[in-house]
Amino acid sequence: MKALRLGRRGSLVLLMVSMLILAGCSGDDSVATAQSDAQKPNILFVVIDDFGVDQMTSYGYGGAVPPKTPNLTAIAQAGLQFRSAWAMPTCTPTRATFFTGRYPSATNVLNAVVSTDLANSEISPYEVTLPKLLRTQGYISALIGKMHLTGTDLGTAPNLPYGHQTMWKLGWDYFDGYLDGAPFPIDTRAGRTNVAEETHQCGFIANKTIDPANGADAGACYYVAGGCESIVRGLGISTPGRSCMERGGIFDPDQSCQVSPPAYLDFTAQNGYYTGEFVQSWPDGTTRKVGAEDPAARGYRSTMETDRAVAWVRQQSKGTPWMMSVGYSAIHTPLQMPPVALVSDTTVGRNDNLVCSPASDRGDVPSAIKSLKTVVNDHLVTNLMVEAMDTEIGRLLVELGLATWNQNGTLNYQPEKTNTMVVVMADNGTYVNSVKFTAPGQFDPTRAKAFPYQTGVAVPLLIAGPMVQEPGREITHQVSSPDMYRLFAEIAGADVNANVPANRPLDAQPMLAYLTSPDQAAIRSLNFSEMGTNFSNPSMAVTPQPCVVEAASVCFTIFPQKALCNDQGGIWYGAGSGLAGVPVEGFSQCGQVMSYRKTLDPADKVDVLPDSQKAVSDGDYKLVRLNRKTYTITPNPMDSQYIQNQNTDELYEIDMAVPNPKLDKLNTAIAVGSPTITDPLPPEAQQPYGTLKAEMDWRDQVAAFNNQYDKVHCPGDGNRDGAVDQQDLDLWAELSQLNLNNGVAQSSWYDLNHDGKTDGIDRALIEANLGRSCALSPV
Repeated sequence: MKALRLGRRGSLVLLMVSMLILAGCSGDDSVATAQSDAQKPNILFVVIDDFGVDQMTSYGYGGAVPPKTPNLTAIAQAGLQFRSAWAMPTCTPTRATFFTGRYPSATNVLNAVVSTDLANSEISPYEVTLPKLLRTQGYISALIGKMHLTGTDLGTAPNLPYGHQTMWKLGWDYFDGYLDGAPFPIDTRAGRTNVAEETHQCGFIANKTIDPANGADAGACYYVAGGCESIVRGLGISTPGRSCMERGGIFDPDQSCQVSPPAYLDFTAQNGYYTGEFVQSWPDGTTRKVGAEDPAARGYRSTMETDRAVAWVRQQSKGTPWMMSVGYSAIHTPLQMPPVALVSDTTVGRNDNLVCSPASDRGDVPSAIKSLKTVVNDHLVTNLMVEAMDTEIGRLLVELGLATWNQNGTLNYQPEKTNTMVVVMADNGTYVNSVKFTAPGQFDPTRAKAFPYQTGVAVPLLIAGPMVQEPGREITHQVSSPDMYRLFAEIAGADVNANVPANRPLDAQPMLAYLTSPDQAAIRSLNFSEMGTNFSNPSMAVTPQPCVVEAASVCFTIFPQKALCNDQGGIWYGAGSGLAGVPVEGFSQCGQVMSYRKTLDPADKVDVLPDSQKAVSDGDYKLVRLNRKTYTITPNPMDSQYIQNQNTDELYEIDMAVPNPKLDKLNTAIAVGSPTITDPLPPEAQQPYGTLKAEMDWRDQVAAFNNQYDKVHCPGDGNRDGAVDQQDLDLWAELSQLNLNNGVAQSSWYDLNHDGKTDGIDRALIEANLGRSCALSPV
């Protein structure tokens, strides 16, 4: 970060003195005064979205043109950097592992939660979640920004039994964030109802140079709270429409300010990263929703997330330890230009609107060049978004009193002088077109987010704070996202064994010794990652339809709407696809899509996203197991039929070397087999493969057991305590009166027959099994 970054933090050097005062500092080389040694350390947990190690120069990667991450690098240098940290392949499963200490198959939180999933595939309120555990040690907790742990409040809120109280029920004292899994799509009308969709690809009105037909060099910027100002190109403003959006306004091009805003300005519409619908809940259970039409919900997300985090901490008593989880939405799609004030003057594309203008999609450009141009543009915007987020992470540390700005604009972070542990981790690898596939790194965009290959699960993990001995180290031992649960418990001094039921052991492994003992040997012998298919809700009128992400050569049926598919850079094959030859009602499964595509191009390589994907590694060898549907490929796509699910095992050698790691790329497997590997292996791989296969087979048993727990192994035990008893009847009675639709409660953890309703049928299941005791895992 450079001192020349202007705008909202423009007079950086002039503000230095006031920043030092806010931080409680005595001079340029000091940081916040540590709190009393007797007080337990505070915990700041920063979660970054869709951000793999491929992005980071501190890991020796970053591609030919890496994003600038000086503040993340400063955290790494002041603490520990973990080179072999794994997440799950997608967001909700990883985030659930952070706060439960269990792998996805133990909780049935197997994929990103969408509106057509059951609540049974969300974190149960009967889990000893991390905030509940830390409360035993006097901690107060907050969850800020994006976490995507729950269902949606849209429509009938089909999978949100406790509504906006959900995070409170899960244990958080304060919540100020999003229920959505990502920012809404970019508003290509730029806030005006009198223009067609797709007119303004960036979400703002470009200048005349970039878009002569629809751009503007002057106009009126209206604000939702009232007021209007004229913005004209020049004097440091290259694009008035963008400047207006960055200020939270809607731009009316080539117009003068009027007393009342024109009726065609739509302040209720969300616009990518520049609006948000925040849900808030407080320790007494009260809640509030802040819509896009509220001034507090308009601004750049990384900035709003930082602002909310700082505001909460400043309200806390100095005598009470806190844990705050801050979920940055970046760099999840939609990729959108950040405010210029958050990016250094020398960063390529900082003020270049061409990367998301209609000119970047000209019809006369050959398809191969257009595809390459799309990737280049996506990389440019990704770099800008990463740098903007990094800037805000630096500001977060400074405004929390954990660091200061040096006179040259770099971060002065001395964590040993604070009483706060800082942990930064991503929820999964980078998504497709944002992946750095050039040297250094050469990661694989076709095996990125949503796959258990290294590009999809190898994520940064940085830890700094007063408990870290000999900072500046890199830990090469394997760690996994559920291990965060034990780490935070160890930091807080919470007794896991006394608070987590013995019959439900955690998957999390201890981690604190890596911080306190520089010579600590490996604790975790195997690393594991998985994703699968959530329980779908049969009561929903809308069902998921096929979406194809061509950059990953994959078809899946997860999204129920075209907009969600488009937002992921996909091609929609569902209702209203608009594609020639696709029925108006759309295709219902990927076999039909693959058949359709084969008729257009016999060499088409799109395949089905597996229903289940697992990976296990000892650090040198890695076993990947895929289970996917197979279909007949037919001349008439509507004739395609499901055949069966098929297992495939793949064994790889891996390492995370610098500058270019050995990755599990296509055609690099030592051996492949279906359903398991039977071909001879190199002698040195035979013993590792046996260990990995045994672990994988066990994980398959665990997944199958938990998938059938409600219906086969213990019908009636909705709270998973191993007994069907009066408590189950009481909990059913509570949930059967919540979240009603046409007088019937919708999906909950006591929707025991998984029909999308919590009703008398579920009560009957409990009554029929009263007194039953059950095992909580396969024998």
